[in-house]
This record gives sequence, C-alpha cells and structure tokens, in this order.
Amino acid sequence: MIEGALKCPRFGFTYKIPFGWVDRTADMQKQGADEGTPTESSAKPSQNAADSETLLAIFERPPGAPGDTIDSAVVIAAEPLKNYPQVKTASDYFGPIAELAEQRGFKVENEPRAFPLGAKQLVRGDFSKERGKLKIWQSSLAMIEKGYIVSYTFLAGSEDDADALIGNLSFSAKAPAKK
Repeated sequence: MIEGALKCPRFGFTYKIPFGWVDRTADMQKQGADEGTPTESSAKPSQNAADSETLLAIFERPPGAPGDTIDSAVVIAAEPLKNYPQVKTASDYFGPIAELAEQRGFKVENEPRAFPLGAKQLVRGDFSKERGKLKIWQSSLAMIEKGYIVSYTFLAGSEDDADALIGNLSFSAKAPAKK
C-alpha cells in the first residue's frame, strides 16, 4: 500500500482507502489461516482458506470502537478458481456468496448482474439485513482473472454508502498489444 491506496498490478486494480480507516488486512490474513473460515465481515466463501488471499481488509473504525452507525468495511480477496469446479463465470460465484450471506442473515436485494467499472466487466449482487434499528448493506463484485476469483465486498449502512465505497475502486487500462 502506498499513499492511501492499494495498487494491485497482479489483478490490475487500485483501491483508494478512505482517510482515517483502519487497515486490518494482516489480522484477517492471519485469522483466515488460523481458523480456516471467513470472518463475519468478509462475506468471503472459502473451501480452502490456505489457498485464499485477503488482499485488503479495511474498516471505518477499529475493532470494538463504539459507534451509532454500521462499521463500514471493504474486503478484497482472491481464491483459486480450482477450489470452485462449479464456477465457470463470475456470475456462478454468487451461488457460494449468496449461501454464505444467507447463513449470516442477509437477504438478496439485487440478483447478480453485469457491472461495468471503467473498462472492466464485473458482476455485482447486493444483500441486506437488519441489525437492531440499523440496516447493513452488502454489495459484492466478482471477476475471474488469472485463474482466480477476485471478490470485492463492501459493507455499509445503505446502498448509496456502498456505492460511494465502490467508487474508490478503479482498474488500470490494459496496455495495447505489441505488434
């Protein structure tokens, strides 16, 4: 990470981290390896946690910090496509995402659909659940790249807030092929 952004040349994206947010990437990488299960916030299905990579895990507040709003989060992960033989397209990955979301009390708000982001084509699905008087909105994006399923999970208090977090994600243009 440099200058408030994660630049990932491997998968061709940059994520601009909101000022003041807490980077817990290392904690989640260790937690995933120790427990072999995704965390409450990640919504990242994993059949083999040792093969999964948490590329970014950032939260609006530190763990345990009180607040009257949802602790918004962004989790970006990559999992080997070989772990999901049933997944042939990014849309197919929403089966496991929806299953995990439903286990955690979320309901589908918007079915998976094509979602262009700059020149990159991803798939997006949205989920929500009530937590007391608050609503948690989860927007998930997925793509298949270089033998991996790359998932981008945004948790926020509303769809507009999740959209704002998605707005910090960009993809680099591919260099033209040499002749």
